[in-house]
Amino acid sequence: MSAVLNPSPWTLVCPVNDIVPNTGVCALVDGHPVAVFRVITADGRDAFYAIDNIDPKNGANVLSRGLVGNLGEHLVVASPLYKHHLVLATGECLENPAWSVRAHHAEVRDGQVWVSLG
Repeated sequence: MSAVLNPSPWTLVCPVNDIVPNTGVCALVDGHPVAVFRVITADGRDAFYAIDNIDPKNGANVLSRGLVGNLGEHLVVASPLYKHHLVLATGECLENPAWSVRAHHAEVRDGQVWVSLG
């Protein structure tokens, strides 16, 4: 799955501090459940990622509750149900490409997290 190219209008999700570092939250963006992750980089900065929140293997709305970590060179979230790994930057499932999800744009403006569907 490729990176998002044409973002939709931006939606305010929450203040940055509402997302605990190295975890995710679920947000409804234009009626679509999105998992938004706040990751602390090696140099101590915040990075934000957004992917579909629906687990593609069974349709449960749970990816925001997955564990964030590294798998090789990839920053991933592990599905809390089946433990397959989704790359936060692209939504690609490393174990089975058929279980990939869409990635969305996420950014911070004035201490607020914004998401745009891709």
